[in-house]
Amino acid sequence: MDATIGKVFDSVSTFFAGVASGSSDEFPLCDTDIISGCEKELAEAQKGQDEGFKKESIMRLSWALVHSKMPADIQRGIAMLEGSVVSDTSPMTLREKLYLLAIGYYRSGDFSRSRGYIERCLEVEPEWRQAQTLKTAIEDRIVKGKPHDDGVIGVGIAVTAVGIVAGIAAALVRRG
Repeated sequence: MDATIGKVFDSVSTFFAGVASGSSDEFPLCDTDIISGCEKELAEAQKGQDEGFKKESIMRLSWALVHSKMPADIQRGIAMLEGSVVSDTSPMTLREKLYLLAIGYYRSGDFSRSRGYIERCLEVEPEWRQAQTLKTAIEDRIVKGKPHDDGVIGVGIAVTAVGIVAGIAAALVRRG
């Protein structure tokens, strides 16, 4: 278990190194060993009576899942978090869950949902630099995506216009 926690800390420190270098798209990744360790920890926690330890284990597993390299794990982490975020009254825990949901949706490519969750997170903790960094990364991705989307729409319109002009020209040639 100590090795698993060490890997999580290494992953987090890699994230902060990426932030310090100005690369906001670098988020820590978890491998299957970390996730497996967190799942074992949660199974042990569920056998006991300590609710605090259960909640901590669930948060660690959720963190590991949304930082996984596997899309199915990310979706599983999102589902776990969405199921628990509604009932949370602690501002600190709510902020963490909203942040992890934003990470999960960001990593899934759903940037608009990610932005919604990070904005809610920043309502709870407006000065949280980690959340601000993620918001910047999300906005950068959304801005980068728009010209591409607009370009595809523009090409579609141009192709349609050429098709219409060619159809009219063909009709005039047949009549003429």
